[in-house]
Amino acid sequence: MHAQFLQQAIDLATENVRSGNGGPFGAVICQDGKVIAACSNIVTCSNDPTAHAEITAIRIACKHLNNFQLTDCTLYSSCEPCPMCLGAIYWARLGQVYFACNRFDAAQAGFDDSFIYDEIAVTPEKRTISMQQIEINSALQPFIAWQEQEDKIRY
Repeated sequence: MHAQFLQQAIDLATENVRSGNGGPFGAVICQDGKVIAACSNIVTCSNDPTAHAEITAIRIACKHLNNFQLTDCTLYSSCEPCPMCLGAIYWARLGQVYFACNRFDAAQAGFDDSFIYDEIAVTPEKRTISMQQIEINSALQPFIAWQEQEDKIRY
């Protein structure tokens, strides 16, 4: 069964390249053995750098289930998720992830995200993109408000 859903993700990725809609990535999310989201990468056609197949599938699955957590769902991806998608997978709390190609296969095809993995370990002020923390007296106000909020929905 896993191979069938993984093949569907691969087929989405291949068709996406052939149609000219985006990159060679596809993702399928299933719940109880049924597909609830099937997407390909639409970064270039949507002008959205976050529109990776996995992110788009997570958005659709969450909307379908009317829930921001996908704990009882499985993600099938044509390729090992990049750091952004990995973060989204953890925030969505997916139950399992299966992928076909790995990050090294992607790098050979021109999709090398190793620099992002490297940047995560570097302190913000030493990253390639300049990142500086500015101290503002009211900076903690949003967190204080969150902690004081009694009827919040934790995530």
